[in-house]
Amino acid sequence: MPQLTVIVASTRPGRAGAPVARWLAGRVTAHGGFDLHVADLAELNLPMMDERNHPRLRKYEHAHTKAWSAIVDASDAFVIVTPEYNHGYPAPLKNAIDYLVQEWAHKPVGLVSYGAVAGGVRSAQAIKPVLQYLKMIPISESVIIPFVAKHIVDGEFRATPAIEESATAMLDELRRLEAALRPLR
Repeated sequence: MPQLTVIVASTRPGRAGAPVARWLAGRVTAHGGFDLHVADLAELNLPMMDERNHPRLRKYEHAHTKAWSAIVDASDAFVIVTPEYNHGYPAPLKNAIDYLVQEWAHKPVGLVSYGAVAGGVRSAQAIKPVLQYLKMIPISESVIIPFVAKHIVDGEFRATPAIEESATAMLDELRRLEAALRPLR
């Protein structure tokens, strides 16, 4: 079964991303189309880019980079769970992406964005050119969560039926596209 890695982009204490990612992990498991791996950037704790060589060379010196490379390389598809900070995506996400190059190529990616009134849409749109440059395929089907704080009760994310439906549509499309892109990897 293909491996789907859910990347939790926020590293802030008390972040909404952790409960959203736990909910999504449950959705991925229930979907049944993927083996699940969760890569929480707060737990990975990658320092700001500290590799001497350009990542396209894959001459990594540090254990944290080698471990991150192995996670991304083993993945067949991704979902990025990201907040919107000041109309953009969080710095730890950009840093984690920039550590690698080849490992990202020809893999589909779904976006789960959250925030206030805009639901993190600007964050999702801002990251797409970066993903496309790395030869990833961002899909149109996404999950947008406006007023995320209203959906978190006792530390657990409570999705609306519309959010649940959008998650199913995103996972279905990731599965289809992952299979189509597999020969390129």
